[in-house]
Amino acid sequence: MYRLCIFDLDGTLTDTLDSLTFSVNETLKEMGLLPVTAKKCREFVGNGARVLMEKSLLEAGETDLGRLDEAMSIYGRIFDANCTYHVVPYEGIWDMLRAMRQEGLELAVLSNKPHRQAVHVVESVFGREMFRQIQGQKENIPRKPDPTAALQIAEELGISPEDTIYVGDSEVDIATGTNAHMMTIGVTWGFRGRAILQEAGARYIAGTPEEIMKLIKE
Repeated sequence: MYRLCIFDLDGTLTDTLDSLTFSVNETLKEMGLLPVTAKKCREFVGNGARVLMEKSLLEAGETDLGRLDEAMSIYGRIFDANCTYHVVPYEGIWDMLRAMRQEGLELAVLSNKPHRQAVHVVESVFGREMFRQIQGQKENIPRKPDPTAALQIAEELGISPEDTIYVGDSEVDIATGTNAHMMTIGVTWGFRGRAILQEAGARYIAGTPEEIMKLIKE
């Protein structure tokens, strides 16, 4: 029986597209640039805030990225104030988390979202008691798909990678869990979709939170 489940945040536990799109476009607006669509923002998410802003600036016509540091400073301020804007858990997530807890699993979150905002979003939506650990992107730890952070979470909780499940919605997440030698489950309700997960090599794919529980019990 598995003992720990580590979740990605954006597109896996919570629908954060509105908060990300709003913050990106407020940043671009302050810089005098045109906005990006929510569809484009969805494609840009997954590799951290800096990559998100790099791709957004390119989409807005800033081809040399000479204003990236300026954009990051503005985005950091705006997103810090709006990281919970319209954020909601996906349908069935609460029931799945409670079921996992009843089965005795420890729960954790690992996100490429900046650490402070990741903690704020998780605790605002799920409270402080649901997850044993919440970790966002930190300067001294490589971001996903590097497995370092996932392995550290498991080690700090005294649980082996073989007894750990990693769940996420993107190709970055599939690589993260695979690199960490954890049972890795891709979910189709988030920012990518089944085809991208399959191309990334996902062995297990769930279309609903209930299907995650079935995969775990199998």
